[in-house]
Amino acid sequence: MSQELFFQHALLPGGWAANVRIAFAGGLITAVEEGAACAGERNSIGLPGIPNLHSHSFQRAIAGLTESRASSTDSFWTWRELMYRFALTMDPDDVEAVAMQAFVEMLEGGFCSVGEFHYLHHAPDGKPYDDVAELAVRIGAAAARAGIDLTLLPVFYAYSGFGCAPPTLEQRRFVNDIDGYAKIYERCGKISAVGVAPHSLRAVGLDELKRLEALAGGRPVHIHIAEQTREVTECLAWSGMTPVQWLLDHFDVTGNWCLVHATQASAAELARVASSRAVVGLCPITEANLGDGIFPARDYAGAYGIGSDSNVMIGVADELRMLEYSQRLFVRERNVMASEELRGTATAMYQSAVAGGAQALGVAGGLVVDAPANIVALHGDVGDPAMAQWIFCGAKSAIEAVWVRGKKCVTNGKHELADWSRSRFNAVVRKCLS
Repeated sequence: MSQELFFQHALLPGGWAANVRIAFAGGLITAVEEGAACAGERNSIGLPGIPNLHSHSFQRAIAGLTESRASSTDSFWTWRELMYRFALTMDPDDVEAVAMQAFVEMLEGGFCSVGEFHYLHHAPDGKPYDDVAELAVRIGAAAARAGIDLTLLPVFYAYSGFGCAPPTLEQRRFVNDIDGYAKIYERCGKISAVGVAPHSLRAVGLDELKRLEALAGGRPVHIHIAEQTREVTECLAWSGMTPVQWLLDHFDVTGNWCLVHATQASAAELARVASSRAVVGLCPITEANLGDGIFPARDYAGAYGIGSDSNVMIGVADELRMLEYSQRLFVRERNVMASEELRGTATAMYQSAVAGGAQALGVAGGLVVDAPANIVALHGDVGDPAMAQWIFCGAKSAIEAVWVRGKKCVTNGKHELADWSRSRFNAVVRKCLS
């Protein structure tokens, strides 16, 4: 059955438009009409749902629990040890409850779809579950119940460092050989849309990476790369090349690849990435939280999208605000991420993140015919100012409603299962801390 929504202002691929009618059926947009008469449910500001291209949902459970100095020098690497210890405490019910809470918060924060970079595969003792993709099944169940569009990106993780160093005991829930991974990948393809995710160059060998690329068969390929300075130093010691240089020299990186972070990439390397048409996956809040550094986004000419990564804070506005403000601090200018075509900074970033995120997940994006009916409604009177107030004033209350594939799952800024989900989530955190 066809349904209709009406927006006083809506953000279309060509920019802001007035009096927009959007019709949808079967979860897909069937018509977009500008200058239309009011029909259907009336709303103020309409936005295309934005994809969250990089999430580790289970890490939502440790948000706020690692904010004290662990040693004289605290870094990503010390944070990782704390994350490993917490991950070893979670059973399948815990993983599902935490994923549910993360997905609810994503929807309330304006994300309509998520690429789940899923590397928690096995039982706490490292043994496979009877269903090799048990935890992926649980994530799929959480996504379905929350109502978010899911792309599973099961992670291949075999080593603890460059040159195929043996994995550590703490990594036992993540580790697979390539044949075991193929079984998980096949199973994930029956749960949701799917892509492959070699964790990083330090966790996968050359031959395995070739097999993973072939397994993808043109579907998304996501990989962490050049996130920390130590990673670059170790890659240089191993190969004589930086991670980005090594990858681009050994693989035909194209538009189905997503290079997550690339924080430490040089200008010359990023020019090659842009030419490849790959997407750079930026996670500004996590990159700030972990002290990774600042991606030089002002000077990057290629496609990018945003992700919530460790889920320490979840929201479209939070990620885009951090992206712009990090650039302001870096180059000492204002409105850095605006463009000649789009002078409104928030609108320019949003349009780029919609396009880059959709490309990275291999889906249609934007308010266009045949794209999923993933739509966010904001309070406000005029499109560009309303967008700027949402992004830069930090009020999640700006979100009025969210639809995913035409189903309304957020009303008056709140998910229909928010209270129930929060109660389950809090119980899991208490259990894992006890």
